[in-house]
Amino acid sequence: MDDFSLSAQELADFHRNGYFGPFTVYEVDEMKARWRRERLRLLDRTHAVYQDEAAESGNTNISNYDRHLDNGFLADHICHPRVVDRVASVLGPNVQCWRSEFFPKYPGDEGTDWHQADTFANASGKPQILWPGDAEDFGGTLTVWTAFTEANEETGCLQFIPGTHQTMFYDETKKMHYDPDNINSKEKDGVRRGFFGYDYRELQVDPDWKPDESKAVSMVMRPGQAIMFWSTLMHASLPHAGRTEEMRLGFAGRYVPTSVDVYPDTEVIEEYGGTVSLERWGSVLVCGDNDNPANRMATETTLGHPFTRRVRPGAGVSGA
Repeated sequence: MDDFSLSAQELADFHRNGYFGPFTVYEVDEMKARWRRERLRLLDRTHAVYQDEAAESGNTNISNYDRHLDNGFLADHICHPRVVDRVASVLGPNVQCWRSEFFPKYPGDEGTDWHQADTFANASGKPQILWPGDAEDFGGTLTVWTAFTEANEETGCLQFIPGTHQTMFYDETKKMHYDPDNINSKEKDGVRRGFFGYDYRELQVDPDWKPDESKAVSMVMRPGQAIMFWSTLMHASLPHAGRTEEMRLGFAGRYVPTSVDVYPDTEVIEEYGGTVSLERWGSVLVCGDNDNPANRMATETTLGHPFTRRVRPGAGVSGA
């Protein structure tokens, strides 16, 4: 079995910078062929775990959540050895994928605000992940963002400010105010940016603080490449310049150790102007064993349809 774990030097670089990559998961032609096939299959939401009217409308970002729970390719992708081995190098042997999201950016779309996420209470005001008590000063999720199409400075690639994952500049206990009229309507320091109908600046600890964009690094990726980063790393995306008709599409899997409680005391997600029930949701064990009885794991029973995935043996160097 091939091992894609991080080397000692790669792990040290990751902890210093807050990200690793880009690295190749699929070759360019393979990714393009897979996406041509899967984009049609994803139009069928028969088995999607969120069947609520808000999600079905397509007018809320929640409609892009957790399609790995009903699509075979995405289920295999979040468990891909080239992804999971690298994630386990950081998080340790027992890992769950608790969420996935599509991030489409169409020609002319704004970029995404500079932001950090620790408990993911930023939109709803309620923590969605809680690390155990002995790690109370540590949080966030490990995100693996895979480019399904070209992601460059013309189409709106990700940007990072290296090393910013150690300090939170935002207070997620504050609550942002959702307004769909804010989408594609504002410039911030000369760049069209927003946050899916929110203004992330509302969460700043210091209202007068600004991220140091002179240190920003653009994450240019070909289809099939991925980048792994802490959600607490300061990140954003550029606008889609509109000089090509191809949308930029990223797919993000979010990973935490199984010791982390996901959606504690939560039955409904309310954010981005929509509401969905967690009745059929479950985390996916991608590596090792689930050692946390509080976790609700995805099974055929919870989903209402067959669901299979490969679980990697616990491996990797724990850096958490």
